[in-house]
Amino acid sequence: MPGRPSLAGRCLRGSRRTGGMGGGGSALRVCADHRGGINWLSLSPDGRRLLTGSEDGTARLWSTADGQCCALLQGHESYVTFCHLEDEAAFTCSADCTIRKWDVRTGQCLQVFRGHTSIVNRILVADNQLFSGSYDRTARAWSVDKGQVSQEFRGHRNCVLTLAYSAPWDLPGAPCAEEAGGLLVTGSTDGTARVWQVAGGGCWQTLRGHTGAVLCLVLDTPSHTAFTGSTDATIRAWDILSGEQLRVFREHQGPVICLELVNRHVYSGSADRTVKCWLADTGERVRTFAAHGHSVSALKYHAGTLFTGSGDARARAFDAESGALQRVFRGHAFVINCIQVHGQVLYTASHDGALRLWDVRGLPCAPPPPRPAAPARGRSRLFSNKVGCAAAPLQPA
Repeated sequence: MPGRPSLAGRCLRGSRRTGGMGGGGSALRVCADHRGGINWLSLSPDGRRLLTGSEDGTARLWSTADGQCCALLQGHESYVTFCHLEDEAAFTCSADCTIRKWDVRTGQCLQVFRGHTSIVNRILVADNQLFSGSYDRTARAWSVDKGQVSQEFRGHRNCVLTLAYSAPWDLPGAPCAEEAGGLLVTGSTDGTARVWQVAGGGCWQTLRGHTGAVLCLVLDTPSHTAFTGSTDATIRAWDILSGEQLRVFREHQGPVICLELVNRHVYSGSADRTVKCWLADTGERVRTFAAHGHSVSALKYHAGTLFTGSGDARARAFDAESGALQRVFRGHAFVINCIQVHGQVLYTASHDGALRLWDVRGLPCAPPPPRPAAPARGRSRLFSNKVGCAAAPLQPA
């Protein structure tokens, strides 16, 4: 495990400001403290900190105020697959089959969650519960405070890759809401998604229809709708209460890797090198974002701009309304696994081990696209997870 960062690994300031529309430029800062690829990047709810989880078996906390590393989280015995950051605590999961909870002020490990028997690849914290998905074919619910398993969800025939949660109060009038203690939705490489009653652990619905692995999932709780993306190149919308398949989004020519749901629009990133925008309520495709040189591995909508990360080692900014390419961010050497935006800074984390900070001032700051005639069941509340596709190492242009 790494100790004190080497001088060469400290944060370096870029020599140039980011270029103009469609052009590339240097990062404001390159944070190269990790000694392995960064698998995930999480932003705290208050926007003060970032958390990165790495192939080197560590996680690092970063200040968004100055981009400095403020804590090194060491203890996992294998690579960190995913991480989640709250204002007061950080959570990491690993190929060592454990999950760890950390104090964000001291970097001290507060709790180790043991029970999974294979790689833990996804975690989600909500309603004072920790949910996890694993290659051992199970999902689990844990007490955040005690570190003990409160429920196991068994039924998938292969790896559980992605998770989403709906609290009881997000399902007003649903017959299963109160007694279920909320609903957990899981997606698996067995080609199904499942809806579980958290309180009892029973499977409420099995969502069947995909012919390939379910890689990503977003949940719109007011309309009781889950959107799933798969290696079968489709996105499917489901009613999680009835299990009914509502619609199928077909046009991608490769696996759907990541999803984002914003104002009744679904954005999907695919191995076919495009992002597509769809009307969530009808499945109509309204826009295609091209210009990527490899799979689209990450998506983030922010203030009228759609940011993407790709296996071609570049991030891009598009006008979400018109689809026009506004800027290309060059500098990484491998696939970009995750992106976040805070204020006027874009953060990109890559399998090259670097966290890069980019100035996004000058990009149009448009309001979200107008909401089309929508169901009368309330405003979207969004929960999202995605699984990236590995890409061959590339050298930046």
